[in-house]
Amino acid sequence: MTGTPISNHIRRLRFERGEMTQEALAREVGVTRQTIIALEAGKYAPSLELAFRIARAFGAGVEEVFRWE
Repeated sequence: MTGTPISNHIRRLRFERGEMTQEALAREVGVTRQTIIALEAGKYAPSLELAFRIARAFGAGVEEVFRWE
């Protein structure tokens, strides 16, 4: 898989926010841990709704978490 043109700072934000686990983030935003793994690896682009849920989980704006390459 070649990935997506959307990059993210999920891994960095998880560690800046008290070393949140992938599982904890997944539970908070209503997806599986595998989804978080795929997002962090750049193999999956989130839906707009999921992008907002992830940003909200970090108390950040969507553009602080995701970036169009």
